[in-house]
Amino acid sequence: MKNKTIILSSRPKGTPTQDNFEFTQTDVATIEEGEVLLKALYISVDPYMRGRMSDVKSYVAPYEVGKPIMGGVVAEVLESKNEKLQKGAVVVGNLPWQQYVVHNGKGLNPIDPDMAPLSYHLGILGMPGLTAYFGLLHIGQPKEGETVVVSGAAGAVGTVVGQIAKLKGCRVVGIAGSDDKIEYLVNELGFDEGINYKTTVNINEAVAKACPDGVDVYFDNVGGEISDAVYHALNKFSRIAICGQIAFYNNTSPATGLRVEPILLKKSVLMKGFIVNDYTSEFGHAAKELTTWLQEGKLQYQESVKEGFEQIPEAFLGLFSGENTGKQLVKVAEREV
Repeated sequence: MKNKTIILSSRPKGTPTQDNFEFTQTDVATIEEGEVLLKALYISVDPYMRGRMSDVKSYVAPYEVGKPIMGGVVAEVLESKNEKLQKGAVVVGNLPWQQYVVHNGKGLNPIDPDMAPLSYHLGILGMPGLTAYFGLLHIGQPKEGETVVVSGAAGAVGTVVGQIAKLKGCRVVGIAGSDDKIEYLVNELGFDEGINYKTTVNINEAVAKACPDGVDVYFDNVGGEISDAVYHALNKFSRIAICGQIAFYNNTSPATGLRVEPILLKKSVLMKGFIVNDYTSEFGHAAKELTTWLQEGKLQYQESVKEGFEQIPEAFLGLFSGENTGKQLVKVAEREV
């Protein structure tokens, strides 16, 4: 069998392009004792990957030029010489962008194909769902009757944040980039109000109007001018969870904007950045609660799925123009078993 791989061919300057990716093809390697042969079924593309494409120190090592890009993958075990993973098992793990992977089994987590759609383990039951859960509940600590604002609200994380906030009895305002997304947030997911930042003339006034009682919790997925507008509406003792700053990911020079410290000081605001792996020890409990809410119909979930291994770079690039609603995935293959 031939095996296609996507490598990082060069580091992007500004917004990534197709030129930063290269497809290679090799023969599929033979597995040795203790190894498994995996076939990718679904591959995740995520905004954080942009940071790993730059050669800068961060919370995770950068990708190497000339090496495969890595990310969340749901895969099927095609062959096994590993006693812990049988042929036909489905696993999720951090794997290279390849059609087939020879792996020693370490770090692979088996999943139950009957519990939920396989793709959900890269979304609502995976990293995005866990990110929403911990950022909102541990940092935001929403209380019944409070106002929660979510930027990037129609994305993989934001859609879950807003729904959990509603479960906790909050008024929820979502900020997104199209009328269709706003309609989805309000009519399908139960958000109280939505703001289309791309068509809003004055984002400060729009936030103030949507939040007449001020903002108690801000879940920040984007940063930039949108966040500046929310800061002006913060209440005393409000909380801010910094999850993502996609407004800055492709900047080629330092960004400038509002000096937020006086607001934080005068209003006794808590602002905390976080990475989902900060809460690794609590993943089991969170995943169980998310699964229960999903099975009870208390959480809805939408995915944007492109089909075909060759579509992975396009799916990734689309994240920066807001093409996706919900989790962006690429379906690579069907299960064989």
